[in-house]
Amino acid sequence: MAKQNGSGGPIIIKKYANRRLYDTSTSSYVTLDHLSDLVREGRDFEVRDAKTGDDLTRQVLTQIIFEQETKGQGALPLNFLRQLIGFYGGGAQTFLPAFLEMSMNSFSEAQKEWRKAANPMNVFETQAKRNMVMFEQAMKMFMPTVFQANRTERASPAAANPFLEYQAEAMAAMQEQMEAIQKQLSELSRKD
Repeated sequence: MAKQNGSGGPIIIKKYANRRLYDTSTSSYVTLDHLSDLVREGRDFEVRDAKTGDDLTRQVLTQIIFEQETKGQGALPLNFLRQLIGFYGGGAQTFLPAFLEMSMNSFSEAQKEWRKAANPMNVFETQAKRNMVMFEQAMKMFMPTVFQANRTERASPAAANPFLEYQAEAMAAMQEQMEAIQKQLSELSRKD
């Protein structure tokens, strides 16, 4: 759980029209780098428009990621970025946030294990397998109709639904990528 402001709630950052950010907990102007540090420290904050009070946290966090990616410190593979953009406006967009959050939480837990392990590649490979199982369970939970539709389509091709086909294709693409990652990890661990 994220650390809170001393008052028990998240730190409030006000964003002004001139794009300046003001940390109300320290009564000082701050930068995106400062907000990055808060994230790394596990401190919870909200960014609010100084005039309207609208929540701008998502936009500012996205801006921080953009800044990190453009500084050459990219953590997001091109294929991932392309696929992520492809999910906007599609049926998969509804379940993607929950799946990504589960994946990041799982990755964070695995990272703790890697730090303790003598051979991190074995832990990484085990985690990739767990992620694949988790992914399949999440897909069944978030899109049970796709799994049912796949069974129905095999029995009756006339029952195909374009929306369900799109979801099934998205799931199959993700599954293929996870399998490719698992294969690469296995090969890397054999080289050790």
